[in-house]
Amino acid sequence: MTNSEQVSLIGAAFVDGLRSILGDKLVAAYIYGAAAFPDTLPTGDVDFHVILQSELTERERATLEELHGVLARQFPPLGGEMDGYYILLADARREAPPRSQMWKRATDNAWALHREHIRAGRYIRLHGPDPREICPTASWSEMEAALHSELDYVERHLQDYHDYCILNLCRLIYSFETQDVVVSKATAADWAHKHLPQWQPHIELAKKSYARQATAQEREFMLAEVKRFFEFACARIEEASHRRQRAR
Repeated sequence: MTNSEQVSLIGAAFVDGLRSILGDKLVAAYIYGAAAFPDTLPTGDVDFHVILQSELTERERATLEELHGVLARQFPPLGGEMDGYYILLADARREAPPRSQMWKRATDNAWALHREHIRAGRYIRLHGPDPREICPTASWSEMEAALHSELDYVERHLQDYHDYCILNLCRLIYSFETQDVVVSKATAADWAHKHLPQWQPHIELAKKSYARQATAQEREFMLAEVKRFFEFACARIEEASHRRQRAR
């Protein structure tokens, strides 16, 4: 079964469960992220937003936790990698990053980026209206702040997910230099492979590792080199920001 086929099955089971648990409280549900791009890299998780008419009750939270447990058991491994936010409709209409109704009330710090993906049509609608009718457009200053939040996340996890960090750094460099945030890791990695020739071995190994095909020796090489690539990326991003300021 292909990743897209599994995402389709997960999406169908997910929205059936949401309708059963939430009823009229469910406004919309959609998948975004890697699953919404026709790329060659495998889908590592399933990013989603569920938009709610009103706050969840404790019983609803508990039942939704059970639903995610069922998805994990029925559709391994992706069913256990559901990564998303349950947000209120009123918050979805605002520019400020919304807080989730689940999982320690986490804030969607990438909200501006997610909105741009939505505005560009990079989503899979499971239920409800077109999310472009709900979510406002994002300014570059909002997107820039969200990109810096992504960069901070990468810095905290360099030793944990070195392949993901290298690929996401490619995406961050691309977005800061082009002001285009609607790009997948695979497309950004291809761009970086062309424009950053000195880092081609690292990018190739990151893609290989992300597809779970790297050897232990190759993973050790990336682990040793990921901080150096991060430092390069930060310098490149700072240079792009300075160019933009000078051009104003």
